[in-house]
Formats: sequence, structure tokens, C-alpha cells
Amino acid sequence: MKSKATDTYQEYARKIGDRKVLYEVVTKKFNIQVALYPGSHIDIAPSIVIPTVTYMDNFKGAIRFFNDIDEIEEYIEQNKEYLDKSEISFLGQDYTTPFDIKEVDLIISQYAGFVGQATKQALKTGGILLCNDSHGDASLAKLDEDYEFIGIVNSQKEIETEHLEDYFVLPKEKSIDRKLVEQKMKGLKYKKNAENYLFRKV
Repeated sequence: MKSKATDTYQEYARKIGDRKVLYEVVTKKFNIQVALYPGSHIDIAPSIVIPTVTYMDNFKGAIRFFNDIDEIEEYIEQNKEYLDKSEISFLGQDYTTPFDIKEVDLIISQYAGFVGQATKQALKTGGILLCNDSHGDASLAKLDEDYEFIGIVNSQKEIETEHLEDYFVLPKEKSIDRKLVEQKMKGLKYKKNAENYLFRKV
């Protein structure tokens, strides 16, 4: 029998599109075991392919959703694609406020602001930031010396690691204006864009 939490998630996944394949290709490529998902809302797809995931969101709907953690864990156990026991935790807070968790292999940033900047202390050296540039998070990561731009995930959910110099290039060879990105909280109009970007913490 489907739980209320399961119904809520499945309806949400139909609305935003199932991101499981996105998380799956990144997990397989980089052998991800532990992830942090700030601004997760109720997107629990990472737990289907990653054994240990901490979700973080201060949105009331997300807090209410994760109150049914037992039902969520049962759903993940029934649908997971790994043998290990799944471990799910939730922090009902703004990701820009202090938090204490063990270092993770992956930080997920999807339409939630400057996640890669605010939470990078939780990412281990060599760990991966998966982000889009909807709010400029990828642009800021590209400017950040703590990150190395190592690839993109294209619209077919394939990882590309070649010709990366073609990305983050503005018309007329303009340089990226960090203050403008921070002010507008929006990605810039580059000559070539990707759906998602991959950075390694150095």
C-alpha cells in the first residue's frame, strides 16, 4: 500500500522530471557513497542510487514530508539499486546556517541558490559538486579556486569531459562578473551551456 509520503514524492517527480538517471551517472562515474543535498525540497531520488544521503531544506513542505521518514525509508529500501542499507537523514534548516555532518563525496545543487559556496566545507577534498547554473551556482564555482571544473552532464544524461574550455565563455570575451551573478542570482548567457556541471574540490 502506498504511503502518503510516497504519493507526494511520486507526484513531485512527475512534475519536475525524475532526476534518478542524473544522480546515477554521477554516482557510477565517481563511486559516490555519501551525499549532501541542500535545498533538496522532497527530491529523494539520490537515495535510490546513493547509500547515505543527508537532505537539507527549511521549506515547511519539505519538513512536513520528511516527518514521515519511516515511510520514506521503506520506499527507498524497496526501490534502491545497491545492496547496502540506505541511510537517510534530514536537516530542517537553511543551508547557509551552521551545520555539522561528516564530509561527503558529493554535494547536489539543483535550483536552490549558491549551494556550492555555502556548503563546500562539508565536501571532502576530491569530492564532487553537481550543480546547474539556474541561480548562478555553477558560475560561482567556476570562479572559485577551491573547485576544478571537470565535466558536464548533457541533456542525454551523459558525462562529457572534453572541450570544457567552450563553457563559461561570454560574448565579446567578457569576464564573468561575480558581483552581478550574486546580485541577480541567475546564470549568465554564455555561448555554450550545459544542463549540469561537475566540479571537483581541490
